[in-house]
Amino acid sequence: MASASMLSAASLSLSPSPLAALRPPRPAASFALPRRAAAAAVAVRAAAAASNSPAAAAQKKRAATGLTKPRLVSPALQAVVGAAEIPRTEALKRLWAYIKQHNLQDPADKKVIVCDEKLKVLFAGQERVGFLEVAKLLNPHFVK
Repeated sequence: MASASMLSAASLSLSPSPLAALRPPRPAASFALPRRAAAAAVAVRAAAAASNSPAAAAQKKRAATGLTKPRLVSPALQAVVGAAEIPRTEALKRLWAYIKQHNLQDPADKKVIVCDEKLKVLFAGQERVGFLEVAKLLNPHFVK
């Protein structure tokens, strides 16, 4: 009980101590860039802003790779998407547009596709296909 009485109101106060005013201010953030790096970042942003012309944008455009690279497709997939060479991402977009346009989703479960004749050829003769299987079943239709 004696130790509890030793606590004074001053030691429990939440106000800053008078020595806090004498301390140097803390940096704004611990993740602040060094001055050279900050200057370089500003220079890069300025150069990027200056090169927003269409000619500069054309030079910056990278060659398509991976999923965005146009690939030759099988005649069965070509009948649905309407292109002989198309990226996988665009092929999936067009396939879903075809499915929705022809109302081929199961009304009870929209995650299931009820295949018509064109889609049966694409999906290895399956009557019904889950939406997660679509990308896997399209793999053989892209020529490598």
